[in-house]
Amino acid sequence: MNDDLFSAPRPKRGPRPRPTEAAAPAPANAAEAYDASAIEVLEGLEPVRRRPGMYIGGTDEAAYHHLAAEILDNAMDEAVAGHATTIDVALDEGDWLTIRDNGRGIPVDPHPKFKDRSALEVILTTLHAGGKFSGKAYATSGGLHGVGSSVVNALAARMEVEVARDRTLWRQAYERGHPVTTLEKVGPTQNRRGTQIRFTPDPQIFGRLHFSPARLYKLCRSKAYLYRGVTIRWACDPALIRDGDIPAEAVLHFPGGVADSLRDELGTAALLAEMWHGDADLPVGPDGAETGRMEWAVAFLESGSSSLASYCNTIPTPQGGTHESGFRTALLKGFRAWGEQRSNRRASAIAADDIMGIIAAKLSVFIRDPQFQGQTKEKLTSPEAGRLVETALRDRFEQWLAGHPAQADNLLAFIIERAEERLRRKDLKDTPRKSATRRLRLPGKLTDCTRENAAETEIFLVEGDSAGGSAKQARNRETQAVLPLRGKILNVASASTEKLRANQELRDLVEALGCGIGDRFDATRLRYGRVIIMTDADVDGAHIASLLMTFFYRELPELIRRGHIYLAQPPLYRLTQGGRTVYAMDDADRERKLKSDFKPNAKVEISRFKGLGEMPPGDLKQTTMDPKKRTLLQVVTRPEDRALTSDRVEQLMGRKAESRFQFIQEHARLVEELDV
Repeated sequence: MNDDLFSAPRPKRGPRPRPTEAAAPAPANAAEAYDASAIEVLEGLEPVRRRPGMYIGGTDEAAYHHLAAEILDNAMDEAVAGHATTIDVALDEGDWLTIRDNGRGIPVDPHPKFKDRSALEVILTTLHAGGKFSGKAYATSGGLHGVGSSVVNALAARMEVEVARDRTLWRQAYERGHPVTTLEKVGPTQNRRGTQIRFTPDPQIFGRLHFSPARLYKLCRSKAYLYRGVTIRWACDPALIRDGDIPAEAVLHFPGGVADSLRDELGTAALLAEMWHGDADLPVGPDGAETGRMEWAVAFLESGSSSLASYCNTIPTPQGGTHESGFRTALLKGFRAWGEQRSNRRASAIAADDIMGIIAAKLSVFIRDPQFQGQTKEKLTSPEAGRLVETALRDRFEQWLAGHPAQADNLLAFIIERAEERLRRKDLKDTPRKSATRRLRLPGKLTDCTRENAAETEIFLVEGDSAGGSAKQARNRETQAVLPLRGKILNVASASTEKLRANQELRDLVEALGCGIGDRFDATRLRYGRVIIMTDADVDGAHIASLLMTFFYRELPELIRRGHIYLAQPPLYRLTQGGRTVYAMDDADRERKLKSDFKPNAKVEISRFKGLGEMPPGDLKQTTMDPKKRTLLQVVTRPEDRALTSDRVEQLMGRKAESRFQFIQEHARLVEELDV
C-alpha cells in the first residue's frame, strides 16, 4: 500500500471542473472491439454442451453417472405416481445404457405451442420443458426443472427413444442434442407401454470415462429400496463386470423399503435396541390438501460408524437439508421428553449430535414441489419440509419409546453419557498430563498411566471393551495406558471431512494423544512415546489395524515419520504339554513349533485364542505387552517410496472398489494357502 495516501495533505476542495467531450481511445486492434457483434446467443441445448458443469456438476465420473440417474429418476417418477410397476436397466458394450419403464409413455402428439414438433421432441431438445411444473401430471417427482432428459440428450453422442403409447410404438434418434430422424410410427404393439431411452455419453465431453457396473447396480438397488411398489430388472454384459459381487442379471424388489436397505447394510452389526421403522402421511396443509408422505428406519448402534442417508422423491440428498433437520429435531425432542417422563434431569443436556452419533438411519420423503440446491439436487431447501417431518415423526417416536421402556431407558443412559463426555471435552479442550494425585476425567474410555514423562510411556489401542478389560489387567499401570475403541473405526480414506470430524472414536483418540490434528498438530504435546495398535490376530483384527494405520497416515503422518506408531503381535495359539507352554503366531508357526518344540507323537494341548478379550491377562502380558518379552512392528514410511505408499493406500482404502479388485487380481497368485 502506498504510504503517501496517508502522509500527503489532502488538497483543498475547489470547484469541480466541467467534463469535456473527448473521443474514446481506439482499440489496439479490431479483435478487441466490444460491440453488438461480440454478444453470443446460445440456442437450444448449446449452453449445456458449452457449460455442462452448470447442469450436472462437472465432467468427472460423478457427473458421468449423473446422466444415468437423471433418466432413471424419470422412470421412478412414473412408478411413484402409480403409472409404472417395472423398470428395466441394461448396460451393454460401447457404454450403451438402456432404461425402460412400463408407464404412460412420453406424449408424442404435436405440442400446442410448437405445432411443427412433437411433445417428445420438445421435451428432449428444450430446456425447462416437461410435465412436472404444475403438479397435474405428477403429485410428487424428483425432476422439477424440466432439464434432466434434455441435458442427457445434449451430452449424449447418440440417444434413441422408443415410446409405446395407445398401443402404438414410436421411435426417434438424436445425436448431441439434435434429432437425426423424424418421429417414426413403427406400428401397433399390444403388450408394451411406456418409455425406453437408450444412450451413450459423448466422449467429446467426458473423454475416456465409462459407466461402472457396480455404481449403476448400487443406484438401481437404492431406487428399488426407496419405493416398495417398483421392480427394477438389472442386466449387464458379463464382459463389462470387474467386481465379482455384481450380478449380470438381477430382479430388485424390496417390500420392506428403507428398513430392508438398512438391514442389508448393517448385516450382523451389534445394536443397542431393535430397529425402529415405519411410514406415515405428512400433515395436511393449511388448505386441507395432502402434502406427501415419508418412510424411515433407525438402528441404534452399539459400535461402528453412524450415518444418515436421506432422500426426497427418491433423489439422494447427501448434503442433507430441511428434512434431515426435522428428523434430528424429532429424535432430540423425543428423547428429552422421555427423560422428563422418567424424571431424569440429565436428559436436558442432550444435543442432537449426541443422538446422531449412535444411529444408522434412512429417511425418505415424498413432497410436492420440493426445492433443491442446484440441479444436482444434493441438498433439500424446502422450508416446510422440516416442520412436516418433525410433526409426523415426533409423536410416533415418543409412542415407540413408551412401547419399549427398557430399551428406551438404556438408550437414554447411553446418550446422556455421550452428552456428558461432550461437555467435558468442551471444558477440557487440551488435556495435559496430570499426576496420580490429581485425578483427571479422560476422553472416552481411556485408562491412563501414572508416569508423567511421555517418552517413557505407551498407549495401547484395542478393539472393544472386552479386549480393553484384559489389557487393563495385563498392563504396567505406571507406563502403559489403554484406550478401547468400539469396533471398526471410520475409513478416513473414503470419508468426507464432515464425517471425520463427527466420528466420536477418532475424536477420543486424538484427544487422548494430546498432540492435536491438522493445523493444530504439535508433536511436543504428544502424551505417549509409543502408540501401539493391538488388535485380534484374525482377519477382522487386521482390518481394524489397517483402518487405524490409514488414519495415522492420512491425518497424523508426523507420528509415523517420528517413529511413534507400532503394531502389537499377539499370538493366535497356545501350545501346552506338561509344564511347557509355547505360543504360535499363526497356523504355519503352529505347525513349525509342534515339530521343533515338542517330541514326535506327543500329546499337545492346542488352544486357539478367539480374541484378545478371551485371552487370560497373564498370557496377554507375557506375549504381547511385556516390553522384555514381546515383539513390536514399527510402522514406517520411506521418503523414496512416498508416491508408491500414497497410491497403495488410495488403491486399498480409497473409494474405488475397482482398484481393490485389480490389486487382488494382480496379487492372488502370491497366496499359497487360505485358511477358511
